[in-house]
Amino acid sequence: MKKAFLWNPFHLLFAFLFLSSCAPSEKEEENQSSNPNILLIYLDDLGYGDVSAYQSGTLQTPNMDRLANGGIRFTQGYASSATCTPSRYALLTGTYPWRNQNAKILPGTAPLIIDTAQMTLPKMLKNKGYHTAVIGKWHLGLGTGVVDWNAEIAPNPNHVGFEYSHILAATQDRVPTVYIENGRVVNLDPNDPIQVDYDKNFEGEPTGLDNPELLTMKWHHGHNNSIVNGIPRIGFMKGGEKAKWSDIDMADHFLEKGKAYIQEKSKSEQPFFLFFPMQQPHVPRTPHPRFEGKSGMGPRGDAILEADWVIGELLKTLEEEGILENTLIIFSSDNGPVLNDGYYDDAVEKLGDHTPAGPLRGGKYSLFEAGTRVPFLTYWKGEIQPGLSNAMVTQIDLMNSLAALVGSTESGPDSENLLDAFLGKSDKGREAVILEATSRTALRVGDWAMIPPYSGLAVQKQVNIELGNASDYQLYNLSEDLAQQTNLASSNPEKLEEMKQIYARLRGDSVKVEQLELK
Repeated sequence: MKKAFLWNPFHLLFAFLFLSSCAPSEKEEENQSSNPNILLIYLDDLGYGDVSAYQSGTLQTPNMDRLANGGIRFTQGYASSATCTPSRYALLTGTYPWRNQNAKILPGTAPLIIDTAQMTLPKMLKNKGYHTAVIGKWHLGLGTGVVDWNAEIAPNPNHVGFEYSHILAATQDRVPTVYIENGRVVNLDPNDPIQVDYDKNFEGEPTGLDNPELLTMKWHHGHNNSIVNGIPRIGFMKGGEKAKWSDIDMADHFLEKGKAYIQEKSKSEQPFFLFFPMQQPHVPRTPHPRFEGKSGMGPRGDAILEADWVIGELLKTLEEEGILENTLIIFSSDNGPVLNDGYYDDAVEKLGDHTPAGPLRGGKYSLFEAGTRVPFLTYWKGEIQPGLSNAMVTQIDLMNSLAALVGSTESGPDSENLLDAFLGKSDKGREAVILEATSRTALRVGDWAMIPPYSGLAVQKQVNIELGNASDYQLYNLSEDLAQQTNLASSNPEKLEEMKQIYARLRGDSVKVEQLELK
């Protein structure tokens, strides 16, 4: 007869230690289950009034509205800047772009402006177990000097935290007009090497200026260099014929890459971060023929409807893969709207009653609110309760806020942890932010906006946008005057002086109050 086994304290301790060694570590369990996937959708030149959920324009954007109505719609969400490259720099580094003199609109041949040793949003998430990818527009520079487009281009997005990259180097209106995957031009024929120059044309190559008969899209200003697919571009390019993109298929191209990435990563226990910066509605506006005429507003409106469809397809993919409930989606734009930005495309003539800037003054390139106040949405099905937030949040704050979400102690120097605001748990946002437009800066504090004096044009006539330049200080109470029609600088000197002091403090010792009368 067998004797019954009697447990004693030693046996219990041994069993506990054995089972503990078999269980996943706390870090492994965190990476596998608690951290959500993150999808950051970033539009290009989309205005505050271009999303119908903001109830300002007449264009209907049902898939953007799905994010807005199912998540948090921010009424005071800001890009850092009124132009593209600086905003992208700030978003990925948590750093004010005016701290980096190279953070300005870049040519397609510019070197990478993010230091590879610098902490970035993808690098921080990668360090916490995320797989990281960028699919879409880059426009932050590549390489370190003169780029050889026919070899591996380094450094590239993979050197600042992205493990996979499939991008266009700059913008659709700039050469080189090719896709680049993990540092190499896609479909490049080595017998047809690419040459790029932003100063002079290559002998025998047609241009928009000299060969208007070859154009399918007429240039208005600044876009009259090399012709690709009948569209004149900024800069000169020769060669690489098999590698050149099809403009009308660009949205479909990036969508397929995005869907394939989501489908692949959904099969892994590893969470992913997908930065999906879209081209729309930046010029040249080349919506696929499926969308031509759909908006009644010309190519700009059609391009926005195309972008809205792409977003719907991404949401559908997340649903089909069963990971929508475990994906935080962040949606915004790199700066405010512009209509005529270099081509004749009926953006002005067919606008109708639509108001891309909504109730705001200015637009792209402007220090007025429409330059940087943009659509800003957060969506996480089952985690974020739908609502409207008046908290002041900026794209700069995504670095520290997402770090708090995933338990990272890494941070950006100008980023603030506004995670509770982004998740709809608090209405408290930033107290103050410095906003930038083509190297000029202005200040937002609470309900107030201050624009220092700047010389230069009051209106950029080529794009018909008020830039915010004036010979005197401008001070606006946005709670009473969102359209910035009444300058209170003279009638409220105490508030103006307070704003000056905050501005000087935030800009640092290098900027004194008496230096604000800028040349």
